[in-house]
Amino acid sequence: MAAPGCRSAKLSKEQKKLLRKQVKAQHILLKQDGIATVPGPTQHLVIANGGLGNGVNRQQLSEVLQTFGIVETLLMLPHKPHAFATYSTIQEAREAYNALNGQNIKIAGHTQPIILYLNFVEEVVCEDISPLSLPPGLLVVEDIISPEHETRLLALVDESPNTATENAQRSLKHRRVKHYGYEFRYDNNNIDKDKPLPGGLPEICDEVLEHSMEKGYVRFKPDQLTINQYEPGQGIPPHIDTHSPFEDGIICLSLGAETVMDFKHPSGHSVAVMLPRRSLLVMTGESRYLWSHGITQRKFDVVLASETQKTGAITGDISNLTLNQRRTRTSFTFRKVRTLPCDCAYPEVCDSQNCRKGSDPQPSVPSSDGDASKLEHKYVHDVYDGIADHFSSTRHTPWPKVTEFLKAMPAGAFVVDVGCGNGKYLGVNKNLFMVGCDRSKNLVHICRERKFEVFVCDGLLVPLRSGVCDACISIAVVHHFSTEGRRLSAIKEIVRLLRPGGKALIYVWAMEQERNKVKSKYLLEKKEKIIKTQETCITVPVVDEDQDINKVDLACFNQLTNVNNDRVNKQNSEKLPVHTNRTSFESQDLLVPWHLKAGVKAHSISPLPPTGSNELAVFHRYYHVFSDGELENVCRSISNIRILQSYYDQGNWCVIIEKY
Repeated sequence: MAAPGCRSAKLSKEQKKLLRKQVKAQHILLKQDGIATVPGPTQHLVIANGGLGNGVNRQQLSEVLQTFGIVETLLMLPHKPHAFATYSTIQEAREAYNALNGQNIKIAGHTQPIILYLNFVEEVVCEDISPLSLPPGLLVVEDIISPEHETRLLALVDESPNTATENAQRSLKHRRVKHYGYEFRYDNNNIDKDKPLPGGLPEICDEVLEHSMEKGYVRFKPDQLTINQYEPGQGIPPHIDTHSPFEDGIICLSLGAETVMDFKHPSGHSVAVMLPRRSLLVMTGESRYLWSHGITQRKFDVVLASETQKTGAITGDISNLTLNQRRTRTSFTFRKVRTLPCDCAYPEVCDSQNCRKGSDPQPSVPSSDGDASKLEHKYVHDVYDGIADHFSSTRHTPWPKVTEFLKAMPAGAFVVDVGCGNGKYLGVNKNLFMVGCDRSKNLVHICRERKFEVFVCDGLLVPLRSGVCDACISIAVVHHFSTEGRRLSAIKEIVRLLRPGGKALIYVWAMEQERNKVKSKYLLEKKEKIIKTQETCITVPVVDEDQDINKVDLACFNQLTNVNNDRVNKQNSEKLPVHTNRTSFESQDLLVPWHLKAGVKAHSISPLPPTGSNELAVFHRYYHVFSDGELENVCRSISNIRILQSYYDQGNWCVIIEKY
C-alpha cells in the first residue's frame, strides 16, 4: 500500500518506515482531536509536529511552506502540536506533501530538528469566534512610563536587599523578590500589619503612584510593594489576592519584557491577557476579588501575530496566532493595606466574610466512633466525590513496587483493590482477575468508564465473602480512617477477604518524608528548606517465632494505643491543623488541602476555603500520617497474619502481609 500521493508500487525500507510513522500520526490526530485525514490529494494539509504546542511559530512554519507555493491559509491552534495549511492549488499541496513528509526541519530556537508528518484533509475551516472581553474591572495601560524610568526602576532589583527580602528569598529561591512598606508573607498570603518595614516605598515610585491616583486607577496611594523577577519559564500559580489584607485596587508594572497572564472566572471562563513591557495592569472590583490570575510556567506564549494589537485579550482570531519567546520580566505590584474587614460583593471567596460567618469551623480529632464517621464523611468521602475528575487526572502512573507485587501473582489469581480510586492498578496485570471497590461513587464511575469491574463500598465493610481473595492491595487508603480502632478494623477487613496463604500489600502516608538523607518525591517538589520536627519513637519488641505471638502483639498494640490515646487527648482540645503542601508533617492527624484546578468544577459540594487563603477552590482531606513502626504494630495486633516484608517507598510506609 503506497502512501497518499505516492505512485510507486514498491516501497523502499525508508518509505515503509515513513509510512508507518505517517499512519501513526493519522491515528493520533483522529484519536486526540477528531481530525480525519483523506487518501487523495487536496489543497489542504494537516502538519503533525508543526504546531504552536511544539514550539514552532507562525513565521518559521510559513517560510518552510511557502517554498512550494502560495499558502492561502495557515491555521495554528493554541497549544496544539499540529497546524493546517491551504495552498492555492492541489499541485502545490502535493509538492509540499512529497517534499516535507518525514523531513527534518531546523527551527530557530530548537536544539534538535523537528520531523514533520503531513496528511491531506478534506477542508480547513476557520470559525469566527467572538472577541473576548477583559474581566470587569480589569485595565491594561500601555507605555505608562518611559524607557529611562524603566531603567531606573529595574536598578532597585540589584540594590542591597533589606531584611524582608532576605526572609522571602529563603522560601522563594526560584526567583528574586523584594518587599517595601510591609513584607508579603508567602506562607499565608498575608502581611503582618503590626510590623511595617522601615523606609516606606522608594521615592522613584511616586510618579507612577500619583499618576495612577490622578487617573482613578486606585483610590488610595499604595503603601506596600512587592518586586518579583521572573526568568523565562517561571510563572505564578493561579490565585486571588487575599481580600482581608488589601484594599480594592491592585496595580502591577511589567518591566523588562512582556508576558501573558491568564484570568479565570469560577465558572471556568478564561481570558488570556497580553501585558506589554512598561504597561500597568489595574485590577479593581470583580477582576480583583473574584477572578483568579496567574502566569503559566512556559518559555513561549501564544500571542497574536499582528502588530496592530499589542495589549488586551488574546482574542479568538485563531488564524493569526504565533509564539513569543519569554525574556526576564520584573513586576512591581503595589497594594494598599486595609484597615477594616473586607465587605466586598463576593462572600464566597472572601476570607473576611467567611471568618465572620463562621461558615466551616475547623474540626478536631474525633473522640468517638460516631464523630470519626462524621469527620470521614465530610473530609474524605464528600471531598473525593467532589474532586474525582481532577484527582483522577493526576493519578495515571502506577507505583513500581505495587506493579511488582501484582505481576508476581500467578495467572488467574483473584485480587481485590480496596480503595481503587480511578483504577490505575486494575489493568496492570492482564492475567489476573481484578476487582476494585471505593467509597467514592464518582471515582467508581470513572473506573466503569474504563471498563473495569468495580463497585461502591466502605473499606470497613466489603461485600465479598470471607477467604475469597488470593491477594488484596490497599494503596493510600488506611490513613484516611480517623481513629486507631477504625484503622485496625480496615486492615482486619482486608485480612478477612484473604484465603489462607493469601497476601496483601498496604501503603500509608509516612510521617517521615525524608529517610537516609533522601527526601521523598513529595518534598522534592517543594524547593524550600524545611525544618523537620522530631516525633517520639515507639520501641517495638522483637518477636521470636517460638513466642506466643498473640501476647507479644497485644502488648505492642496496647503500647501503641496508649501513646496514640495520649496524643488524641492532647489534640482533642485543639483543632486539626491544616497542612502546608510540600512541607514536612508537624502533626500526625491533620487536614491536607486539595487545590482544585482553576476552571474545573467540583461535583455536588462547595469548596472549603480556609481563613486567609487566596485559592479559588480548596478542599480539605483528613489524613493520619503513620510514624516509623506504627503500621507494623497495627498489623502485629492481628492474630492470623505474619508480616513478610515492610519497607519505605517515597514517603510511604508499606507492608506485605500473609494470612495463615
